[in-house]
Amino acid sequence: MDRRRFLSTTVAGILAAPLVAETQPSTTIPRIGLLADATSWHSFRLGLQDLGYVEGKSIALEERSSQGRNERFSELASELVRLNVNIIVTWGTPATLAVKQATKTIPIVMAHVGDPLRSGLVANLAHPGGNVTGVTALGPGLVAKRLEFLKEAVPNVSRVAFLWNPANPDQKSSFNEVQAGARALGVTLHSVEARSREELEQALAAMKQSPPSALLMTADAVHQRYMSRIVAFTSETRLPAMYQLKEAVDRGGLMSYGASLPDLARRAAYFVDKILKGAKPGDLPVEQPTKFELVINLKTAKALGLTIPPSLLLRADQVIE
Repeated sequence: MDRRRFLSTTVAGILAAPLVAETQPSTTIPRIGLLADATSWHSFRLGLQDLGYVEGKSIALEERSSQGRNERFSELASELVRLNVNIIVTWGTPATLAVKQATKTIPIVMAHVGDPLRSGLVANLAHPGGNVTGVTALGPGLVAKRLEFLKEAVPNVSRVAFLWNPANPDQKSSFNEVQAGARALGVTLHSVEARSREELEQALAAMKQSPPSALLMTADAVHQRYMSRIVAFTSETRLPAMYQLKEAVDRGGLMSYGASLPDLARRAAYFVDKILKGAKPGDLPVEQPTKFELVINLKTAKALGLTIPPSLLLRADQVIE
């Protein structure tokens, strides 16, 4: 090879080298899709941190929200599937059902659902099979207990408004159970349906015109999005209310009873870690909460002119004074 040919070959090789390097596959990090109505994933992120993951370095999160429009879940679920994320973490039954319909292969981790058996998300809690696992808040199973606590706090309650969302599959179970509980307690139950912000405002206006004795509600994602509005309404109308989530009592609600949602979200990170390390979602048992918190706001009780029985205060996990 003469000197001119040698130099041209060498220069060509040097110039081509960066182009070859650019086409080499880079090390990728797992991508996790997050799908909910509108919720904070802060606790889930903390759970990942506890397990050693660093967002943007060892794991990436693709967050999607329906912004209170459940009809968008199908579109958003399909979008996450097209992104070919490694796992999709869901919040709420409508979001989880949408993802399950969109994919049979991508693992799905439920961070919060009411009853995955009744909604058909899994066939068995101990052996879920398929591509769905995670944690459940046992929403429907506790609604009658909430009514019982409410009756104990407000003994003369006679007509209770039950705020629920018929578009949420979990809510039908809740409605059926609270009906049975109301009959056992001798309480008249008034069904108040709200699928959107507009329907919620209409429901609140109707309750203002014909006030119930008390209000009972669930943790439906659409309603939680407007929790500040609901708590303000109960304050303005001096309406005793029992909520599922402690966060409502922190904002001024009277009482709550249910599982800790931040704890459930952090636990969902455990499932993500297990699946990334090779576990199959169908082999991971769905977990149920073992601790339920009764929270009472004495400031609100005083404003409503209520005296909470000492026996109920003794059973409370937290009393806000």
